[in-house]
Amino acid sequence: FVERSVERAKKRVVGDPFKANTEQGPQIDQEQMEKILGYVGSGKAQGAKLLTGGSRMGDTGYFIEPTIFGDVTDDMTICQEEIFGPVLSIQRFSKVEEAIERANKNSYGLAAAVHTKDVGKAVYVSNSLRAGTVWVNCYNVLGNQAPFGGYKMSGIGREGGEYGLENYTEVKTVITAIPQKNS
Repeated sequence: FVERSVERAKKRVVGDPFKANTEQGPQIDQEQMEKILGYVGSGKAQGAKLLTGGSRMGDTGYFIEPTIFGDVTDDMTICQEEIFGPVLSIQRFSKVEEAIERANKNSYGLAAAVHTKDVGKAVYVSNSLRAGTVWVNCYNVLGNQAPFGGYKMSGIGREGGEYGLENYTEVKTVITAIPQKNS
């Protein structure tokens, strides 16, 4: 899995987000790019193994190489915080229950992914994870008809779908006493 992930990251097409073959565009601004590169530095400093990427791409735009870390432990910053950039932290686990427990100990829960050929395991894990969205055998697939939002410290409310409309409406109750019966 690790080797295939690294191989895939190295082939990832980074560039103009308006081109059909682009898989990864730039970060939104210099501040976000520097924040992500700060997380990369933190991962290296805390002992995670940089397997690929980890640097800015070129000198124009805010592009970052697809980055993968191995040997990541639960206490590392790159495991504990939401990076919102092209950084993957890979961790080993012995049993599925261990992976679920470790994932759920995190303070965040925006999204998660499960990759398996076992449909029963996919259902079990996706129902057990405390995340607002769980992708099975895919990643970052979004539709406007489906709600999107996180659990725990990963935001409040939902966007998309019927739940997303709640942010634009406000419920009101009006109770009126009527002095006489109208019938």
